[in-house]
Amino acid sequence: MRPEKTIIVEDIRGKLKASPYLLIVDYSGMKVPHFETLRTRLGEAGAKMNVVRNTFLRIAAKDLSMPELSDSLSGQTAMVTGETDICAAAKILKSFAAEFQKPSVRAGVLDNAPLTAKQVADLADLPSKDVLRAKLLGLLQTPASQLVRLLNEPAASLARVLKAKGDALGAA
Repeated sequence: MRPEKTIIVEDIRGKLKASPYLLIVDYSGMKVPHFETLRTRLGEAGAKMNVVRNTFLRIAAKDLSMPELSDSLSGQTAMVTGETDICAAAKILKSFAAEFQKPSVRAGVLDNAPLTAKQVADLADLPSKDVLRAKLLGLLQTPASQLVRLLNEPAASLARVLKAKGDALGAA
């Protein structure tokens, strides 16, 4: 392999190492302004989209012992990687595809496990990490708050009885 190609493969390998996920996207038919808009939206979510040659991505993935991607690597290919939440990137790709009919997600890899296009779409439908954390926190707090209410109820009942007795004596 020529030296410049080795450098390109090494760059792709570095991006794949730094990211917990990889989304393989078919961008054929996209116009440059749409592509730039998509890159901007992905950037806001902490993801990056890079156009890659299928051969280079195949070599880099093989070097990193990633799942076999050959079935997904044909035509015009772009890879989406990031350091944060795969759900956010999947949501952006799904909403952008609904808006402009392109790009289409072919496959993905999450923590070295292969994902189908359907699984990536399912990830896009999940709530964000912050929403899931808030729900989990709410679930964790519910038993504690119910216990506090239960422990306070006898004292509150006694206070209501004493107040009613005091009101009855004051009215008489």
